[in-house]
Amino acid sequence: MSGTCIVEQKGGPTFRPLSRRQPISLAGRRLRQGLPIVDPQGNLSSAYRRAKRLMDVVGAVVLLVVLGPVMLAVLLVLTVTTHGKPLYRQRRSGYLGRLLWVFKFRTMQLDADQVQHTVANEHEGPVFKNRRDPRITRFGRFLRTTSLDETPQLFSVLFGQMSLVGPRPLSVAEVARFEPWHRRRLSVMPGLTCLWQVSGRSEVGFEDWMRLDIRYIRNQSLWTDCKLLLRTPLSVLSGRGAY
Repeated sequence: MSGTCIVEQKGGPTFRPLSRRQPISLAGRRLRQGLPIVDPQGNLSSAYRRAKRLMDVVGAVVLLVVLGPVMLAVLLVLTVTTHGKPLYRQRRSGYLGRLLWVFKFRTMQLDADQVQHTVANEHEGPVFKNRRDPRITRFGRFLRTTSLDETPQLFSVLFGQMSLVGPRPLSVAEVARFEPWHRRRLSVMPGLTCLWQVSGRSEVGFEDWMRLDIRYIRNQSLWTDCKLLLRTPLSVLSGRGAY
């Protein structure tokens, strides 16, 4: 028997196939189309948003100038070692669930996505993490430990697609498996650093990670952003949870 029925549940209706196929939620469909699935939350004052945007632009420019030589060196090394494919691009869910292309310096072998099924997921929830992932290259592990692999996202901050401070953007496939309350993290601009980054990163369980992001949303302010930016360098240098 085939067809669909609509089931009302918290977070909106779900189309449930009458066959054995897995249900596809309305939120999941909208995510794949790059459409908003939540309403804006956090600090919605215009003064805060203008100040945050100014901080993002100035901070991104300063960091690009300071880290520019290092980023160029990394780009050259990866260009040679990856046969001209130094950047990795992934479709992720950005602000309100809208489509966002995230760029990173490549840290894995070129066929990493195709062979992911051969690697065990050591993280709970829909997010994939493996402390000793064999797909990560030796140079890639150095980039991850130092967070240099994330530096191309400074251009996303500069262009207004991300912020210096905000929940880390996750892949569309991962977000599509979220519970309704997890989606609240999409209600603010995604960022390079947030409470999760300074609290142990991948060592933090998935549910606690979501709670940290929601705590940030509830307490979003310029002072909160500044404190998190000040705590980030020490977190990066410690290398804790960076895998």
